[in-house]
Amino acid sequence: MLEFFSYDFMLRSLLASILIGATCSIVGVFVVLQGLSFIGAGIAHAAFAGVALAFLIGSNPFILAIIFSLIMVWLSGVLSEKGSLNLDATIGILFSLTMALAVLFIGLMKQYNADLYGYLFGSILSISKGDLKVISLISFSVLLLVRLFFKEFHLLAFDREMAEASGLPARKLFFLLLTLMAVTIVMSLKATGELLVIALIVIPASSAYQLTHSMGKMMLISAAFGVSASILGLIASFYLDIPSGSSIVILLSLAFALSVVFSPKKKCSARIYQRFNEEASKKEVNPNE
Repeated sequence: MLEFFSYDFMLRSLLASILIGATCSIVGVFVVLQGLSFIGAGIAHAAFAGVALAFLIGSNPFILAIIFSLIMVWLSGVLSEKGSLNLDATIGILFSLTMALAVLFIGLMKQYNADLYGYLFGSILSISKGDLKVISLISFSVLLLVRLFFKEFHLLAFDREMAEASGLPARKLFFLLLTLMAVTIVMSLKATGELLVIALIVIPASSAYQLTHSMGKMMLISAAFGVSASILGLIASFYLDIPSGSSIVILLSLAFALSVVFSPKKKCSARIYQRFNEEASKKEVNPNE
């Protein structure tokens, strides 16, 4: 086990996995509660299109990924408000467009680029010191904003109309949340890959949702799932020589399956269903009641 900590690149990967696991899991709580999982997948595709363009023209992948993802997420929000289409349909259109752009940019490249495909499948072991600084800065910034606007995001997640009636700038808060999603996904892209990053957003929060009715506890449990799976997945990839991204997602999926099986909400629903059947049976026996 000590061998794991003897390499600098492993320590960088460990710190990155902790930061990414915690940030994605906490932001994921608001994503799951507001039903924005599909837009997360759209952001990931848009970010990858930006990365592909960066490699094509020799620019900075992170900057273009941020630009593409923010354009996609803001445009989705604006079109859903101004147009006749709902948010899912708008995201579906932009989702297809950004994926087509990514394929186009890759097709225009004259040779195979291994670094580009690293963003597609993830390579947390290749995190550099510069990458770790960027991940740290973005993680702390996102978590600080979540802490500052926790009450507002909380109300927005459960009742947007009530948030507007209470005088909160619901539209601005919604776009802020979309921006935090975009930045978090781009931050995690190199480590987990475009194909798996949305799993870190959705699965820990979905698992936590099965275990508690409190939003505060849900965020803590989600973060615990995300960080634990990230660390264990990284260790498994080191000793078993398997991809770290897929290891993390498999562990998260197992955690979700267990949370569903042992969910107190499931037991509560079963009791309500049983009580409903008992009352229905009594009414059949005594139809005059």
